[in-house]
Amino acid sequence: MSVPQNEHERTMAFAEVALRQIKALRQPATPRHYEIWYHYATGYNTSLNQAINEALAHGTLSEAEIDKIYETYLSPNRFNDRIERVGTKVKGELDQVLAMIGAAIGSTSSYAEKFSQASESLGRTADGAGIRAIVESLVHLTKQVERDNRALEARLSASKLEISELQENLEAVRNESLTDPLTSLANRKFFDQALASSIASAHARGEPLTLLLADIDHFKTFNDRYGHLTGDQVLRLVAMAVKQNVKGSDITARYGGEEFAIILRETELRSAVALADQVRAAVMNRELIKRSTGEQLGRITISIGVATLCPNESPRSLIERADVCLYAAKRNGRNRVISETDPEADGAAPKVA
Repeated sequence: MSVPQNEHERTMAFAEVALRQIKALRQPATPRHYEIWYHYATGYNTSLNQAINEALAHGTLSEAEIDKIYETYLSPNRFNDRIERVGTKVKGELDQVLAMIGAAIGSTSSYAEKFSQASESLGRTADGAGIRAIVESLVHLTKQVERDNRALEARLSASKLEISELQENLEAVRNESLTDPLTSLANRKFFDQALASSIASAHARGEPLTLLLADIDHFKTFNDRYGHLTGDQVLRLVAMAVKQNVKGSDITARYGGEEFAIILRETELRSAVALADQVRAAVMNRELIKRSTGEQLGRITISIGVATLCPNESPRSLIERADVCLYAAKRNGRNRVISETDPEADGAAPKVA
């Protein structure tokens, strides 16, 4: 949903909070400091806010702590760095395993040669003492082979466990890079990838696909009245209602700000509209209570635009058509679902909230 004026006012409010924090803590007004405090003001990255609050509980933020917070939560390369570290560990683990296997192969060749020599000696020896010595050496070799095999088996087992844990770490990094930290829905990056691949699949198979764009009504007013923490609670509430009503292979994402997107695969327009109204009703029926005081804040509503994929249509075009329907829902009173077949959608253009 394109809402330039509201977005300008909202982002300027975040900017003012960020600058006040920099001034209060007498920090340099560098882009890095500003970016950290701007994200802190939005409250969207709960992990970042928690890390800052914990550091502030002990006084102020040192430059080392600022650098660590930036690298952990905001650096564009943070996921690549973590993947690289895990990859380095995997390579090191594999190198150790290969070295041990190589040593085991060398030991096996040495044992085979010694067994062969002992066998030849046994054939040439007739006295009991000589035979006993050869047998004892064979027993010693056998036990040594067993010990080495057990050590190799234990090392391989440990490496298997280590590599399995590293794979889990990689999957966790991947999931984190594609998840919105505030709502736990897919983020915009994942949505863009999923929409492109879903549209390509729908075109190839001749299957329907429908996109829903939802926007929280009067979110800025609510946010200004009750504060960003309560605003975050609203975002989580809507996200929960969306998740609980969208199942299977369909994709739910936080599209940006107070806007959400739902990709409904193999779904015709009529079924998509019914689901959209189900989500709208689920949000409207939830009463919001301020956690810190128990104050009842009433109910919130969302508006939803619905558009179905056309032949050979691009992701951008489908998003634009769903956005037009979303604007029509806002223009016609909010708390409603408008699809491209509804008369209200005619002539709608996303200009204001």
